[in-house]
Amino acid sequence: QVQLVESGGGLVQAGGSLRLSCAASGRIFSSYTMGWFRQAPGKARELVASITWSGGSITYAESVKGRFIISRDNAKNIMYLQMNSLKPEDTAVYYCAARTLGGIATVTRQYDYWGQGTQVTVSS
Repeated sequence: QVQLVESGGGLVQAGGSLRLSCAASGRIFSSYTMGWFRQAPGKARELVASITWSGGSITYAESVKGRFIISRDNAKNIMYLQMNSLKPEDTAVYYCAARTLGGIATVTRQYDYWGQGTQVTVSS
């Protein structure tokens, strides 16, 4: 069983920055593909970024490329999402997810474990 706990959300003005963290339990975190997703009110959950176990492969949604950075520290069982130049349209609940199989994964059904989410609100 894997437990994921997100933190770091909050209220920020447009143009500001936040760093989200996802702390994972489990001894084999280092072998999992990890992802950040977000869900705005009335919208489907969508991929923000995904990172393979080594960090060797990373993918981003087009809407966040150049602004967000995903990273992970396997020694600490933590994944991060650095969010810069935030926009009001980035407002959503952000979720971290873990996939026990390898490889980049871009859709929700490819992930096996989910955190409870953390709210990010960007004011204009």
